[in-house]
Amino acid sequence: MLLKKLTEAMGPSGFEDEVRQIIYEEIKDHVDRVYTDSMGNLIAEKDGSLEGPKVMVCAHMDEVSFMIVHIEETGMLRFRPIGGVDPRVLVSKPLRIGEKKIYGVIGAKPYHLQSGAERDKPLAIDDMFIDIGATSRQDAEKYVKLGDVAVFTTEYEEIAPRIAKAKSFDDRVGCAIMIETLKKSFALPLSFVFTVQEEIGLRGVGPATYAVKPDIALVLESTVCFDAVDAVAHGQGTVLGQGPALSVIDASTIANRAVLQAIIRTAENHNIPYQFRRVSGGGNDAGRIHNIREGVAVGAISVPTRYIHSPAQVINLDDYEHTVRLVEAFLRAIEKGEVRL
Repeated sequence: MLLKKLTEAMGPSGFEDEVRQIIYEEIKDHVDRVYTDSMGNLIAEKDGSLEGPKVMVCAHMDEVSFMIVHIEETGMLRFRPIGGVDPRVLVSKPLRIGEKKIYGVIGAKPYHLQSGAERDKPLAIDDMFIDIGATSRQDAEKYVKLGDVAVFTTEYEEIAPRIAKAKSFDDRVGCAIMIETLKKSFALPLSFVFTVQEEIGLRGVGPATYAVKPDIALVLESTVCFDAVDAVAHGQGTVLGQGPALSVIDASTIANRAVLQAIIRTAENHNIPYQFRRVSGGGNDAGRIHNIREGVAVGAISVPTRYIHSPAQVINLDDYEHTVRLVEAFLRAIEKGEVRL
């Protein structure tokens, strides 16, 4: 299954090689040209000789992760996060480390041995370590080295009807939607860009956008969902099962109004449920795309994701399928000349 392959692949920011190769194998026979740029972005072009506005669709390959920065004499590994990770979700979580995918567990001082003052505050990254079962620094160095990266080990699983969990729906769900989309034919010049290093500052998409020179860009993402008990509506961000989430504003972008209105019209014309992302924090690759060259008209469609940036992220598969439908319908609308900037 596509979502399973993508979410279980290893792809820290700057180390997206494994997931990029999986995507390449999936798309190589469905596009006219595919290549990797110097940043590591995977760029696939389709129908580039056709008339019409040039459209770039993008999703990022990287996931929040960790890097080994020190090995203690005891063999324990010190680490730092790559991307935004809440330290409070880390203790006891299993990881895979480095190219050999060595198994490790994030540990800390046991609750029973903590002082009262220690128990009253959350553990910080400096209070944690990764245990790979090594007995000394020399023993640990047989298996890992400084600079090795690590990811959560969570496997893809459907935990209830139409509900799935995985470690990296952010943003392998966007990559999967893009793969499904590019396998279809459109009478448009299209570039599909699988970007790198989004989680550490939207770094990969800038050079890719500069090279592609799109007239319109569409970002496919996962986004924050907190539809928990007693959560106020405006603090939920999105709600699972209510359809793709459309961004109006976030910390780095105000959506192009013409693109946003065209996406809304498309959803309504095709009876596709949608919702608005109701928080202004966070961001995605649109924040870099919109101010490249003379500016790009950009919109973002996201799949609501509970527990984003955690070891176990949760989505509704109906939201995923509705997003696939909406992306295709929006590209068809551009194809027919129904989207005017």
